[in-house]
Amino acid sequence: MVGVVYTAPPIYQAFHADSNVSKQDTHFFNTFSMVIGLLIVIAIGIFALARVVASETQDKQVLEEKSYLKSVEGHLQPVAQEAVAGADNTAMAIKPDAGSAGAAGSASGGPAAPKDGADTFTQVCSACHGAGIAGAPKAGDKGAWGPRIAKGKEVLYDHALKGFQGSSGVMPAKGGRADLSDDLVKAAVDHMVDLAK
Repeated sequence: MVGVVYTAPPIYQAFHADSNVSKQDTHFFNTFSMVIGLLIVIAIGIFALARVVASETQDKQVLEEKSYLKSVEGHLQPVAQEAVAGADNTAMAIKPDAGSAGAAGSASGGPAAPKDGADTFTQVCSACHGAGIAGAPKAGDKGAWGPRIAKGKEVLYDHALKGFQGSSGVMPAKGGRADLSDDLVKAAVDHMVDLAK
């Protein structure tokens, strides 16, 4: 085999595919472009749907947010207020309800206001002193009241009016009823001292 000379194909043929490969590439490119286009259209559709849904719910949320904030503010208010001796406590006075002005014997619709020390003891003090709750000495218990009476009525009045926290328990100011007058509280103390004698 002499005389056969091998020659390399021209360079342009190396870079040009035959017509079958070219049709396959075109078909793949067209299909791939269509799939990408379809995915873009679906993404835009989902985005548009999300915007429509969000605009509906955002309007409701903005309207409800004011009432929600008002509700939160209401929950953050203190549960109770404390009356301070010598300060203006008129804002804490119990105000009668308009609808219950004549109900249950008082303007507030609750039990009638106590008239004397025995009434005050029954309505207010007996809640703790009747059963000895929170370290309160039981009414009539001479052993528990003896050391307290020995300190003097002024100390008992002071603890009943201003509140007291001792080693054995807690006494809220005016038994937790800031609307009671000092004289009624003192009368209730006198009543309990008389029960312990």
